Amino acid sequence: MRRFLLRRLAWFALTVWAVITISFVLMRSVPGGPLSSDRTLHPSVEAAVNARYHLDWPAWRQYLQTLGPLNLDEHGLLGDRSAVFGGILALDLGPSLQHRDVSVNEIVAQSLPVSAALGVTALGWALLLGLAGGLVSALRPGTALDTTARVLSTLGLSLPNFVIASLLVLALAVALPIFPVAGWGSPAHLVLPGFALGAPFAAYVARLFRAGLLETLSQDCIRTARAKGVPWRAIVLRHALPGALVPVISFLGPAAAGILTGSLVIERIFTIPGTGSHFVAGALNRDYALAMGVTLVYTVAVYALNVLVDLAYALIDPRVELEKDA
Repeated sequence: MRRFLLRRLAWFALTVWAVITISFVLMRSVPGGPLSSDRTLHPSVEAAVNARYHLDWPAWRQYLQTLGPLNLDEHGLLGDRSAVFGGILALDLGPSLQHRDVSVNEIVAQSLPVSAALGVTALGWALLLGLAGGLVSALRPGTALDTTARVLSTLGLSLPNFVIASLLVLALAVALPIFPVAGWGSPAHLVLPGFALGAPFAAYVARLFRAGLLETLSQDCIRTARAKGVPWRAIVLRHALPGALVPVISFLGPAAAGILTGSLVIERIFTIPGTGSHFVAGALNRDYALAMGVTLVYTVAVYALNVLVDLAYALIDPRVELEKDA
């Protein structure tokens, strides 16, 4: 276990560095800048703002300052203490270039719980609907319930989450005003966006769980248990379900990553003040610090969730050896 965690930590450091480098290069490669939309700024004012946020520095110096906490002078030497932030290594993501007098750390601290609540709700919908649909479909193969579950899972795989979101808004927020159409502030605001975000992943879970359960129920140990007179409910709960859950647990890592990336669209549709909305705004407004900060938050979240999935996978299936997989 210790060896596995050390290897994961080393890969985590390398991954974060790669994400920082690639994001820095891509953001600086796009034409324009944080002040390109401010057409009315006087040249002296624009120069002062660029100097304040060190946008007039060479790219290599901005990159080193982004990493931090090295503070470099114009010759690349230590000693300049005029930097506006300490750098990522100092856990300081810097000031937002569009939200004046607000740091990226503060924006992330305010918006991350909102996105986390949305993600947990979406994952809950995915597991609830997917496991229920897969269980019914596997236990009643060839019946109308099986056909209905498979058709619904196919629709879930075919429709993007923004289409599902639009249909939900038309049906349950406009035609039948049951849930709020947008905004944030109550548990009711989580129902529609959480369902729209989790529905496509519920379809994947249903298919994986159905296939895993059918395969497990066809094993010799299950037939032996039935021959010995073990109740069918006990066979399903004690013997079949743990084995059928293994592919579902393996899918939770990619599902968590998909939910994080899918939340960018859902948060914009339902006007949710989450991290995804700030990422889109930061990318459109060339807010380098905000876009970089949200990208790093997503990177850390996805990596941590994948590690947790690997640990859960090993707990469910003792045959898995973490050290070899790492």
